[in-house]
Amino acid sequence: MTDAIVVLVTAPSADKAAELARALVEEQLAACGNVLPGLRSIYRWEGKVHDEPEALLILKTRAPLFEALRERVVALHPYQVPEVLRLDVAGGHLPYLEWIEASVRPLP
Repeated sequence: MTDAIVVLVTAPSADKAAELARALVEEQLAACGNVLPGLRSIYRWEGKVHDEPEALLILKTRAPLFEALRERVVALHPYQVPEVLRLDVAGGHLPYLEWIEASVRPLP
């Protein structure tokens, strides 16, 4: 069993996604962030369908830190309603899971 989670965040650009990742890693809310540029998002917002370029930020952290991470993303993000989705990790390579644990804030 692990308390590792993956958090997905879309951003308007790869630069903005990297800025978010850097802040969250520096603050030890995430062990790492992967920026995937070149995303195309088609979505409904305020009654209209939009087709926009975006970047996807994939964060790795621990479940007890999710609320603090979510709050920080919302505070730093330029979108009115940013995507912040938590995906629980059922298992993984133990040394990698231990690295995540060692790379984020100690739990209270």
